[in-house]
Amino acid sequence: MTEAVRRPRQMATNVPTELLRSFIAIVDAGSMAQATETILLSQSALSLQMKRLEDLLEQRLFHRSGRSLMLTGAGEELAVLARQMLGLNDRIVAALGRGDTAQPLQLGLVQDFADTVLPGVLRAFAGRYPATRLQLRVGGSAELLELFDRGKLDLALCLGRHGDLRRSTSTIIADVAMRWIGDPVLADAEELHLVLLDQPCAFRTALLEVLEEHRRPYRIVLETPTLPGLKAALRAGIGLTCRTAGYAKSERLAMPAARSLPALPRIDHVLHRRNPSTGATDTLAGLLEAALAATGENGA
Repeated sequence: MTEAVRRPRQMATNVPTELLRSFIAIVDAGSMAQATETILLSQSALSLQMKRLEDLLEQRLFHRSGRSLMLTGAGEELAVLARQMLGLNDRIVAALGRGDTAQPLQLGLVQDFADTVLPGVLRAFAGRYPATRLQLRVGGSAELLELFDRGKLDLALCLGRHGDLRRSTSTIIADVAMRWIGDPVLADAEELHLVLLDQPCAFRTALLEVLEEHRRPYRIVLETPTLPGLKAALRAGIGLTCRTAGYAKSERLAMPAARSLPALPRIDHVLHRRNPSTGATDTLAGLLEAALAATGENGA
């Protein structure tokens, strides 16, 4: 009996995750030039990576439409699968990898929460993911949203008005009343003295809109880009502003009676989450939501 001829087993094709990560960066950015801000490679290096990826898969992934770079059918299918694969890769690294080699988890949040909910959240997260490296950015909502849209943040906890969910990954986690803050004596003045954060600021915009609507005279006596500057002006007693009751209580600042001042609108706490997310990202998001709920700012 003749021995059966053994055919060589076909080797599996492995797609390097760095190629998929660059591919998704281009898809999210809309062009290779914009993707270079997220992936620290030159445009020519990215182009070579995409040529290598197309050769591996034996598929065209992009085609030109004027100046725009569009996905082919194969490219659209790969985008879905690549996000799933990268999400699984990041979960493995977050759960089992060493913190100094894993991609950092990038968190951004507005100044209001830096001194209140953030310390407890960081403590709890470090206990669950001791090997995960965090990158933290504290700033205004407009700045954080820009960074989030550019792929520089995995989570962004911002303040917004009127339930504005501009992104499919956005979730309103609290709906909170704005409150007047400052020396109550100033509330009875014919001309209100105001201390405000620089633009863009949702609280500032809402406050000025309300005063204009009620034709209440006012004068801006101080503007500052930071909450510490605003807090100093409030403690000096030189003007009124508005934030939330949670902020006023945490900083031990007075809140004038509403009867002497126009009513203010509500403001949303909005959490923007990168999609797909990792297990560490989901945990951090849950800790932020729980911490905000514990402050009592859950619709009060």
